[in-house]
Amino acid sequence: MKTIAITGVLGYSGRYIAQEALQRGWRVIGLTDSASRLPNPLEFELRPMPWSKGGETSLLSADVLVNTYWVRFSYNGRGHAAFSHRSAVENTLRLFAAAKEAGVQRIIHTSITHPDPTSPLPYFSGKARLEQALTGTGLPHSILRPAVLFGESPAESILINNMAWCLRHLPCVGTFGRGENYRLQPIHVRDFAQLAMDEAENAAQHCIVEAVGAETYTFRGLWKMLADSIGKHRPILPVPAWTGLLVARVLGALVGDVMLTRDEITGLCEDRLAVDGVSAPGKRSLLDWAAEHAADLGQCYASELQRRR
Repeated sequence: MKTIAITGVLGYSGRYIAQEALQRGWRVIGLTDSASRLPNPLEFELRPMPWSKGGETSLLSADVLVNTYWVRFSYNGRGHAAFSHRSAVENTLRLFAAAKEAGVQRIIHTSITHPDPTSPLPYFSGKARLEQALTGTGLPHSILRPAVLFGESPAESILINNMAWCLRHLPCVGTFGRGENYRLQPIHVRDFAQLAMDEAENAAQHCIVEAVGAETYTFRGLWKMLADSIGKHRPILPVPAWTGLLVARVLGALVGDVMLTRDEITGLCEDRLAVDGVSAPGKRSLLDWAAEHAADLGQCYASELQRRR
């Protein structure tokens, strides 16, 4: 029986990858710093992250490492532990080094669509740096590049759920500009988990997979689809990016979360969340998913900071 180590095994995508690994007969080791605060219903064997106290030997006996660790934005720690893109890059570099030292045979790494070392956006430049570093280890690896994930429940699907929440609670919603020249290709988390395990079992030396979903939506089109699904139609107004950011900050303050950042708006408007000319590995339909979850979608706000507690 082969052994796979998975970061974030008590969290979101890592949990689904672990379930898929178990179904395929793998032994699972969960790498986490959240063992004391998150439930472990499947009773995974848990070990600390390699950069944490006691984590120096966490990857021993692992044949494959799947890395889902990252942060959506940098946060100063007001009411929560601080985190940043810089620390996420540094920690991931330590993870790669520990994997090589422990004799891990393959790494599956979660990146992002359109990573760019020259981008002023730390999310995309940080992911590009890590892709380069992983190649530099010389270890066989696969790089998965998803754009947006949606999950089994609305609460797991922060972006999609909170757009529906806005439709339910606001008199109108907005796009940055007309919202027709930038797109998203969301992939279901189970499709992503299956893809990760397919790559764990892949013998290729180096593989890059654009891990996008089967459907492509403009931002305006995504608003319209969600409105149709939940039966809450609102005017969709084109607004300047700074106006959208101001509204997002006000709403974020009201719900105690960071709803959207300036960098996220810029990345979206640069059309970084869609990829042309690829065969999408994601098969589950967001349209069908939204219809299935219409009664619950957007009923409650899904908090990124609450998820990170």
